[in-house]
Amino acid sequence: MNKYQKIGQATLALCVVMMCLQGCDSDITDEATASTVLHPPGRSQATVNAAVSGVSAVSGGAQAAEWPNVVSAVDRDAAVENRVTMLLDKLTLEEKVGQIIQPEIKFITPEQVKKYHIGSVLNGGGTAPNNNKFAPVSEWVAMADAYYTASVAGNGAGVPLIWGSDAVHGHNNVVGATLFPHNIGLGAARDKDLIHRIGEATAQEVAVTGIDWTFAPTVAVARDDRWGRTFESYSEDPEIVRGYAREMVQGLQGVGDQLLNETHVVATAKHFLGDGGTDRGIDRGDTQVSESELLTIHAAGFIAALEAGVQTVMASFNSWNGVKMHGSQYLLTDILKGKLGFDGFVVGDWNGHRQVPGCSVTSCPQAINAGLDMFMVPSDWQKLYENTLQQVRTGKISRARLDDAVSRILRVKVRAGLMDKGLVSRRSLSAKPELMGGFGHRALAREAVRKSLVLLKNNGALLPINPAQKILLAGSGANDIGKQSGGWTLSWQGTGNTREDFPGATSIFDGFRKVILEAGGKVELSLNGSYLEPPDVAVVVIGENPYAEWHGDIASIEYQYGVKEDLALLKRLKQAGIPVVTVFLSGRPLWVNKEINLSDAFVAAWLPGSEGDGVADVLVGDKQGKARYDFVGKLSFSWPKYVHQTPLNHRDPDYDPLFAYGYGLSYSDSTVMAADLPEATTLPSSGELEDAWLFVSRTLSPWGLFIASGSGDPVEATGNSHLSGDNENLSVLSVDKESQEDARKIRWLGLEQGRAYLAAKNPQDLSAFAQRNGYLQLDLQVTEAPSSSVMAAIGCGEGCEVATSLDSILREWPLGTWRSVTIDLQCFHNDRMDFSRVNVPFSLSTEGSLTVSVANVKIIPRTADPSSATRLVGSSEQVALSCSGS
Repeated sequence: MNKYQKIGQATLALCVVMMCLQGCDSDITDEATASTVLHPPGRSQATVNAAVSGVSAVSGGAQAAEWPNVVSAVDRDAAVENRVTMLLDKLTLEEKVGQIIQPEIKFITPEQVKKYHIGSVLNGGGTAPNNNKFAPVSEWVAMADAYYTASVAGNGAGVPLIWGSDAVHGHNNVVGATLFPHNIGLGAARDKDLIHRIGEATAQEVAVTGIDWTFAPTVAVARDDRWGRTFESYSEDPEIVRGYAREMVQGLQGVGDQLLNETHVVATAKHFLGDGGTDRGIDRGDTQVSESELLTIHAAGFIAALEAGVQTVMASFNSWNGVKMHGSQYLLTDILKGKLGFDGFVVGDWNGHRQVPGCSVTSCPQAINAGLDMFMVPSDWQKLYENTLQQVRTGKISRARLDDAVSRILRVKVRAGLMDKGLVSRRSLSAKPELMGGFGHRALAREAVRKSLVLLKNNGALLPINPAQKILLAGSGANDIGKQSGGWTLSWQGTGNTREDFPGATSIFDGFRKVILEAGGKVELSLNGSYLEPPDVAVVVIGENPYAEWHGDIASIEYQYGVKEDLALLKRLKQAGIPVVTVFLSGRPLWVNKEINLSDAFVAAWLPGSEGDGVADVLVGDKQGKARYDFVGKLSFSWPKYVHQTPLNHRDPDYDPLFAYGYGLSYSDSTVMAADLPEATTLPSSGELEDAWLFVSRTLSPWGLFIASGSGDPVEATGNSHLSGDNENLSVLSVDKESQEDARKIRWLGLEQGRAYLAAKNPQDLSAFAQRNGYLQLDLQVTEAPSSSVMAAIGCGEGCEVATSLDSILREWPLGTWRSVTIDLQCFHNDRMDFSRVNVPFSLSTEGSLTVSVANVKIIPRTADPSSATRLVGSSEQVALSCSGS
């Protein structure tokens, strides 16, 4: 049996290592997730415990690797070190603690920056000054000025704060900025000089807004394409990542006498370490590899970035062999700062310290002691500041460790010239807002789009297209700049954007229309593929909708798992005898054999960004039909032949991709591909049944989250907040549990019956879980106790719903506490229930008032591997309850 045949069928398979949390100080508490188990009469507690038992620790068990001694391009300078020492001596204890705290701009005012001596702020994805998405450059600069003025007045040494932002494919949080292709596309371009120039352009646009620091580049080596951050990786191969890391760091920070001048910004190598190698591609999961593999594959980009002089490193959410990276002294201190000689500072990821055993958002001396130098703590920063200050005073964090962290932060600030640059509004680029999305930068992005495209199929030399023909543009991505730009575009997940949010940008259709009309041809846009007159060729632009980390994790690499709307579109065009060019937008290789079979030409366009006309530059010829630009892109990720082929990386045993790493046709190639690629979607059976995830940070296909109040129509909760009914009886709000917006807070006002539920358009077969005596499992927090009975239910169509009461659980629930609730599927068994056609796998309803938050909803088999259990704590807090609640 090969490695692919060991993968079972699942809706989604995710694994989060169970952590037995240790208590913190008596006056600074941390609350572990308790576990409540609901099962029917006759099922013993011992039987339930078998489903929710803990996980044994994964042992590293590997010999220490030979880590290199890195020589940074940024030398230690005696004058800088003397200045750091002098500044440190002037800071009080309170001011030092303030330096290691980084709140988000939505949650801190300039006055608070001064009062708490804050050393840094960040703007998260989708955050802009004054909550104004369309804030002009002047508003960004004004806010930067306000923070600067407050910070230098907030400590005795006049140390300014440093503002960080995720400028990961251009200055992507600012309306009007140039949006470059995401890293996966740049990896296909195989052009180091291009990367350096993109770094320089990005630095300029960041500096225009008064921001001194970008959380880029991502130097992860993605090894499992189910990972939701694969698009942020340059390649599955560490050599590409190594070369690009060096060029991007130098482009952002500058070199020689240009180093960190007013046209450059501080760079960040992230995420340290191994985030691209987690088991099953689970974001924030466990990277189960030897230290040697950690070094040779996952550290390659970091070593190159350190050699290039990168000044900050961001700790990763993931674990390495069971140890959370934010709490790994071995990797953060012994290796990164010791063996690798890194003298900049380590910043945490978004509340990442809370995942360290024994920690909470507001208390984590363990992270600082392990080597973290700056907490990224968006909203709960004040309590963290107070707790950290107390922990230094009591010796839980040594003064020496605090001084080391602050010295590193000061060193970077001095090197970046922040002590001398003065007010942001007086800096050279602040007077040049025209650089934001300027012509030169857009031309560079357009060049990057051209070079990133990979031609996978071109039967009959259909490409390049003669523009003098009648051409149809179809598909959901044909005229959608947000879709072609992907995640981390004006919002964290890249969702909620419209055409008006992209001034100066061009869609793929825009580029085609211009060149075709100039050549005297005809072009028609029809997203559903209908047309007024039969076209000579159809260009169908399809692909993934925007997503970012955590939300982007998938169970299967099959494209459009479930309802295949795009496949139906291709079939209609093919049946009409129309030649089809498919342009595929995606943040990773996906299994698209059926779509390729129905296409005469197939192009991997990745996530090209704001300059969609770069696609037409290559796909559309001149007036004589000759190519204006050739394809030069080569796959930096292997493309799967079978639906179960993941992980799939070149040099692996049994390597058998559809398109190998490095593949990519040009117009000089005459390769013809038969339309007989394997289309079977059945996974090889291993006899194992993996967890079926329904909600993890977001609803997972094919499920959606809906709310309904009284007799009103259901409302799908696709965004941040939704209200149901004329009286707004029921609302949903995205909230943070362990990561950004990974839970949903649901509030019932008690004005009438209200229901929140997960549902699918088409019934799903969950009978295997019922046959194996499975469980419905979810994480639940109650913040307002119920005033009336609360019911959980599973439904299988009209008149086919079985409910069970949660009153016995909720009656004694400590408010504000997260617990993992496990409900035996036997609770939903009766003559009506048919688990082979479930359309509602979970619902909550009540007539009264209630406020709960829900996260991590899944169906699990009784025989599930204990390692698939989610944050279950086997403790005395487990309660065995019957379905009747008696």
